[in-house]
Amino acid sequence: MIAPTPKQVEIRDHPGLGLLVVAPAGCGKTEALALRIQGLIARGDVVAPRRILVTTFSNRARDGIRERLSAYLTPNVIRDRLSIANFHGVAARLFRAHARTIGLDPEMVMPEGNWVLEQCREGNLSFQESSAVQRILQQTKLEKLSDSEVMERLTQLGNRKAIEYEKRRLSENRLTYDDLLRSAELILANDEVAELYRQHFGAVVVDEFQDLTPQQLRVVNRIGFGRTTFAGDLAQGIYGFTGAKPAEVDAAIRSETSTEIRFAESHRSSPVVLTMVNSLDELTGGDELSCADPDSWPSGGLAGAVGFMTAEQEGRWAAATAVAILSRAPRQRVGIIARTGPRRRFADSAVAQYNDYQSFRWDDGVMDTDTARLLKAMLKTIDSTRVLEADNPIEYLREAITFDAIPEPRTRESVHDALGWTLDLLNDGETPAAIRMRIVIGDTGTLLTAPGIHLLTGHVGKGQQFDWVIVVGADEGTVPDFRAESQAELLEEARVLSVMISRARHGVIVTNALAVPAANGRVFNRDPSRFLRYLQVANPLDAPAIVRWIDDADWAAISNR
Repeated sequence: MIAPTPKQVEIRDHPGLGLLVVAPAGCGKTEALALRIQGLIARGDVVAPRRILVTTFSNRARDGIRERLSAYLTPNVIRDRLSIANFHGVAARLFRAHARTIGLDPEMVMPEGNWVLEQCREGNLSFQESSAVQRILQQTKLEKLSDSEVMERLTQLGNRKAIEYEKRRLSENRLTYDDLLRSAELILANDEVAELYRQHFGAVVVDEFQDLTPQQLRVVNRIGFGRTTFAGDLAQGIYGFTGAKPAEVDAAIRSETSTEIRFAESHRSSPVVLTMVNSLDELTGGDELSCADPDSWPSGGLAGAVGFMTAEQEGRWAAATAVAILSRAPRQRVGIIARTGPRRRFADSAVAQYNDYQSFRWDDGVMDTDTARLLKAMLKTIDSTRVLEADNPIEYLREAITFDAIPEPRTRESVHDALGWTLDLLNDGETPAAIRMRIVIGDTGTLLTAPGIHLLTGHVGKGQQFDWVIVVGADEGTVPDFRAESQAELLEEARVLSVMISRARHGVIVTNALAVPAANGRVFNRDPSRFLRYLQVANPLDAPAIVRWIDDADWAAISNR
């Protein structure tokens, strides 16, 4: 077990139940939260049978905290004293138990994907029409409104499709993710229910507070006001499109919590990677980070920036560079990250040509531990011929995996995506056994830590780390995204770039292309991202210098760091 840092010890030993932890990327936040929970239990701040509620934004983050807790608490204590769930899991629990307090059916269909987007696609809505419908429904449901009040608001706004889809949702007796959280807030408005949960949970821990919507904060406060540890970093707030309001939430937390503990040392990244991250502080509002042990990084780390004429050239170079690293350090992990999946597809195609190197697409829908276990068990039992000859192959797979028995909404969504992925592979001629072999998470070596090339997007990769990161697509229209118009939206785009860079340990390379083909074959001319000029303070290497650095680096020492 690694000895905790002084800051982590301070967080563990803080005597009050309310606390704000400001923790930039790579500073040991997950470890600090695990120690905080250990301290709350060891001091008797939360006495049995009361529990501690730990909330995260994804199953992956949930699994990460649970893994770190296993170093400090026994399995029995984790089982009996903690409830670890993402926000939709908490909301689903509230709904199943108390839906009738707000006049709803607790057996309503739980969300399993982006139902509204599916309706937009079936209705052949244009991109602009679909975006408008999704935005109106999402923003309306971020308020504490009943179903009838939602419909009244939609009628006032006058978007015909939004009204149509809301009526369809009600007729099908189903919930979307937005409805689930809205219902949770309405349920907790009942003082008796709220008091029940306040008595059940003696303390609350919230990971990544900057990603909270005001609605989510109101839900947390009804359960644990004044007894909550909030941890996160405003400079990593990249979920404004989901309704997150980092500055508003931060102000509310500070009015509730009197004590703040800040991290400033990174234990993840080399000094040059941190220089790249710090170069964007003017835009992200982040704190200046220092390297905890700068002399421990062999060959000093790597920072690079390379431009290409075409996205195809960029993708081939990114793949070749990842392979050059892995040929020298086979046990390392290289993340090729883009703002969006479509912008990364050129690198995906290029990586697929290197059959001797393991690669993982994080879009595949089997990154979640619970999903992987369910899918692997199902793949032991099915026959591909029967699946493909079924009248409805997806429904066949849903029955095989007992989909309707899965209670947790985010796991349902992950399984929903994974079944589509499985069917695509079966249609391509893969056998169930071969597909099962591709799912390594949940085994001794998990996909999150497996060596090789990892292909992902910036939002999916948040909270993860790689030995090396190649950020592709640093061009105008991608990062910042073409939809970002306001100053607040542009600053969030800068934070997305910062989050992608900060995933790196030893080195990071940021690339762009001047010509980017769309899926329909149309070629878009792109300028380099406006954010690239900020990175110049790190004196990033160009392509020939990066090749020389790789040739000359001390790879034995790098592999052992």
